[in-house]
Amino acid sequence: MASERSGGGSSDRQLIAQQRLRIIAGHLKRSEDGDSTVLATECKAQGGKTDVCSEGKTVPRRRQETMKWNGWGYSDSRFHFNKKGQAEFTGKRYKLSGLIIPGLKDWFESTFGANVQHKTSAASILTSSAVQPPILNEAFMEELKSTGIPMSHDAEDRVFRGHGHCLHEVFALREGRIGRVPDLVVWPNCHDDVVKIVELACKHNVCLMPYGGGTSVSSALECPPEETRCIVSVDTSQMNRILWIDEKNLTAHMEAGIVGQDLERLLNESGFCTGHEPDSMEFSSLGGWVATRASGMKKNLYGNIEDLVVHIKMVSPRGVIEKSCQGPRMSTGPDIHHFIMGSEGTLGVVTEVTLKIRPMPEYRKYGSVVFPNFEQGVACLREVAKQRCAPASIRLMDNEQFKFGHALKPQVSSIFTSFLDGLKKFYITKFKGFDPNHLCVATLLFEGNREKVLQHEKQVYDIAAKFGGLAAGEDNGQRGYMLTFVIAYLRDLGMDHYVIGESFETSVPWDRVLDLCRNVKARIVRECKDKGVQFPPFSTCRVTQTYDAGACVYFYFAFNYRGLSDPVHIYEQVEHAAREEILANGGSLSHHHGVGKLRKEWMRETVSSVGMGMLKSVKDYVDPNNIFGNRNLL
Repeated sequence: MASERSGGGSSDRQLIAQQRLRIIAGHLKRSEDGDSTVLATECKAQGGKTDVCSEGKTVPRRRQETMKWNGWGYSDSRFHFNKKGQAEFTGKRYKLSGLIIPGLKDWFESTFGANVQHKTSAASILTSSAVQPPILNEAFMEELKSTGIPMSHDAEDRVFRGHGHCLHEVFALREGRIGRVPDLVVWPNCHDDVVKIVELACKHNVCLMPYGGGTSVSSALECPPEETRCIVSVDTSQMNRILWIDEKNLTAHMEAGIVGQDLERLLNESGFCTGHEPDSMEFSSLGGWVATRASGMKKNLYGNIEDLVVHIKMVSPRGVIEKSCQGPRMSTGPDIHHFIMGSEGTLGVVTEVTLKIRPMPEYRKYGSVVFPNFEQGVACLREVAKQRCAPASIRLMDNEQFKFGHALKPQVSSIFTSFLDGLKKFYITKFKGFDPNHLCVATLLFEGNREKVLQHEKQVYDIAAKFGGLAAGEDNGQRGYMLTFVIAYLRDLGMDHYVIGESFETSVPWDRVLDLCRNVKARIVRECKDKGVQFPPFSTCRVTQTYDAGACVYFYFAFNYRGLSDPVHIYEQVEHAAREEILANGGSLSHHHGVGKLRKEWMRETVSSVGMGMLKSVKDYVDPNNIFGNRNLL
């Protein structure tokens, strides 16, 4: 079906393109003196910036060469407690790398009732015998081989693409337990390669699962255990080029496999940025952002992914889906981009995307504000949103998360710096009377023209002062954003010492923020106690994004599982209860993590039975034979 449909679609597009070229050619005239100068404006889009077409080098085809197969991030980067019992972060990739973190051990032990001497080890190597033999479709492989597209059924390659980063997925890998994984991995290098793969999959009834950065926390990458067909993981990591930059229209066209850090680095080299920075941007891909409706920490200034997208190209079993032009807005019925965004690999493979870009900001300034309590902090953020003056990023941590962040502060070498820190603490807690067990902190990031940034900063700090907020310095703000990219490594440290944890998020109207935060945290504590968790859990939240009508709230939750025979099952029961609490308190099913398989039981309740029918109708038309059979969403 795909070959016939996509071939016809391609032919139609060529005929339309030829017709439009004939129309445009009518506007090309010779001047009166016979000069052949073209009077039409030259299009700079595809030919304007050839120097940006270099490939990103972050993600090798064999990801296991640089990244952990059973944990988060780079193999050379991890938290651990050294022989002196001090926490440190290894490697050389991050600002925290190689530094001692003196407060983490005491915080860890007191918060979880843990002892860093109690250790549990993860499987150090992947044993091939633990991996089920692949179910291979020989006819598919034979035809694919003739295309020259690389493929592998090596056990390590398959396992690496058979999971995301949910707690239960990583916990099982640490114990060496491997479930259903892809049978084959393929690495397309361009859009046309994906077309060939999809056509062959339709011809031979093969199940395809798109794979971008592998950072999913919704079980989206888990292979359905009941799937009996050959499952092929379509790894888009080698589709990592910026194809063109259009400086006049401030857009850029990229292949969808490029990861966030490479995208920003290559754009920065040409003086531009997207400003889209999800916490996972080191490893998550552009296609993954589109497929999950991603959000970034600087969305206040640059927008969420749906605000940035100008054009999407996706290969489906019915053929290629894309709009006919790259106009900024269309009134042509329901937006087909919104069938693709959030589709989570159920309809096809996103291959190319055009995004809005901006010139790199000339000035960047961090900041922080300490509030007497969380309630006044939320009230401040509400007022900032109401006045539509939010900085690029503003994030409010509750008291528990503030203490957590403080425990991650690296050792200072300067006595003067240590003295200043002590002086600030004295001023806030003693002179101003803030209770250390109730105060909370907002971190700020301003970007743009220097003069406007300084005016903007004053406006935000003036609003904060009305709610009892005190400026707490640039260092606290900068450290807060620096921790964004290393905090995910802490879960592996926890599991080394019998502590499991996870994060989850929601969006909620402003008038429900405080109730939702309080009730969800209390529900977590109550559920843990009822289910036999011996030590009080760590239950904390932060407000991470603000909107006119509400906010995104992000929760962290962890507990010491010593004495529990099936800790992951207990965790999943508690998380399920927390999600029920979120929905009962007016929160959404997800703000930016997506649905996957983890949360799809609530989809009908979330979008209505008619809404589910609409989504299923799209699926049935675009993919009638369920070639994209990851079973997410529906």
